[in-house]
Amino acid sequence: VQLVESGGGLVQAGGSLRLSCAASGRTFSSYSMGWFRQAPGKEREFVAAVSGSGGSTGYADSVKGRFTISTDNAKNTVYLQMNSLKPEDTADYYCAAQFEYYSGTIYYTRGEYEYWGQGTQVTVSS
Repeated sequence: VQLVESGGGLVQAGGSLRLSCAASGRTFSSYSMGWFRQAPGKEREFVAAVSGSGGSTGYADSVKGRFTISTDNAKNTVYLQMNSLKPEDTADYYCAAQFEYYSGTIYYTRGEYEYWGQGTQVTVSS
């Protein structure tokens, strides 16, 4: 599975961005997808995840109510809509994929994902 992120950039606090992650190489709907982020000097942390069918989602407490993860299986793409952005959301954002052994499963930890994109940078100015 190859993953390519896009949509990062510079935005003012309170603004919005939509990240995209285009996947290729395998049956997209068989994979759970996740978004992680890594700020300078910090560990990579979980942001959001969605099951292959799109029926199950999970979010980090820090982004609940502000971020929304979704998939478009026809386009083999997963999105992360980020609203009400804060300076603390500044980080490199990474897309990840893991084969879904049980339907509806989502994964919350970095070690559970086998495939990773190269990342896209998000900077939120105050």
